[in-house]
Amino acid sequence: MKIQFGMGRRCVNPEVPITLAGYFNRRPWDHVKDDLEVRAVVFKSGADLAAIINFDLISIPIEFYDAVREELVNAGITELNENNLLICATHTHTGPAPKGDPNSGVYIRFAAVKAAEAMREAFSKFEDGELLTGMAQDIRFIFNRRYWMKNGTVLTNPGKLNPDILRPEGEIDPQIPMLAIRTADGLKFLLTSIVNHTDTLGGCGVSADWPGFLRRSLEPEMAPGAMVMQFVGASGNINHFDVSTDMDQTCYAEPERIGKGYAESIRKVWNDLTPVAGNGIKTASAPVQSKARELDPAEIEKAREVVAKYPDLDTSALGKEIALTSEDLAKGAPIVLKFFAERLLVLAEGTPDPHFLLTGMRFGDSTVIASLPSEPFVEIGLRVRRTIFNDKICLIASHGNFNGGKGFGGGYIPNSWNYGRGGYETTPRSSGYSIHTSDLLLAGWRELAKKL
Repeated sequence: MKIQFGMGRRCVNPEVPITLAGYFNRRPWDHVKDDLEVRAVVFKSGADLAAIINFDLISIPIEFYDAVREELVNAGITELNENNLLICATHTHTGPAPKGDPNSGVYIRFAAVKAAEAMREAFSKFEDGELLTGMAQDIRFIFNRRYWMKNGTVLTNPGKLNPDILRPEGEIDPQIPMLAIRTADGLKFLLTSIVNHTDTLGGCGVSADWPGFLRRSLEPEMAPGAMVMQFVGASGNINHFDVSTDMDQTCYAEPERIGKGYAESIRKVWNDLTPVAGNGIKTASAPVQSKARELDPAEIEKAREVVAKYPDLDTSALGKEIALTSEDLAKGAPIVLKFFAERLLVLAEGTPDPHFLLTGMRFGDSTVIASLPSEPFVEIGLRVRRTIFNDKICLIASHGNFNGGKGFGGGYIPNSWNYGRGGYETTPRSSGYSIHTSDLLLAGWRELAKKL
């Protein structure tokens, strides 16, 4: 399939004091390990456009989404709208918090301006190319992080070599669907969707995590000026921790190992990418309305009992004087129990109902991009790929568009059957969405697929 395309990128390293995202513990950034980027690409076929803005950040709260849309208009880009524009994040936990820090608003505006600059660059230099598609696979770095334990419950990140582990709770998705553009100079653009968490190094250094190493490994081997763009697929219950070993997997060597490993697997097949069948681009979007997390009276009463049981524990110290690890969460330390109980009681006082925006893009007859909000579990992405777009190459972009509207900075979206088993992703603190949200999103995609 012949296509016109343009690309642009900008550095979005923080320039103000701000904490890094994704942990209980406050981690003010103090150095840059490797650069964060915003990447923009626009595809054009006849009069039809499709555009993607991709940030090396943890998520896209609605305030961020709105700021980017506003800055695009300020930059004179009026051709893009909710139907043909996807704004998403790679979910790195070593980027500035786009919500919850005193300087989050300042950073959002800065990053939104950079995104508009990158998209303006993309619109200014269209090239001719051929659209390609294909599939790689890598099973080495992907694990379902929720495990059935010998006591009959599920535990998230139960610790390495834990003798009480029985088996993983759910599936993995090692496939890597790809969309690429080849020009006369060679491979110029590569978009991949990889299912894995981007939380491998911790600390206070800014880093794009393993997608950065993937990008920096492949781009020098492509055509001059090439761009690699990385979607993170549905990976709310997936990470890189191999609990069968005691190897150190929280260090800067880990994103390098994973990113370069994925690059190796992609490199093996990129010469086998085939032209996208058919012609034309089709885009569409659809809103999905959910509800706030359901809470029964017994849950609320239990939370009150936990808060009363530990009156001297000050949860406001979490992330300041007191640091937490994944082992603390798994063990259910008292201060963790109180923290989660307090969050539940806040939800019980009433929260807004979340809403989402799904965006889809079809290229020719064979390839589709499908967005999902926040942190969906892997099985949700698999059902979109296998049951809704089973005859096409389907790239899933999680953290797509916004996370549920005002009041929602993010949150896990488990399958309905995951609730009641254990693991922190299903707690009200970690997911303020209805337990039926996954089913609503899948229903939304079944309808949206008809428009594509």
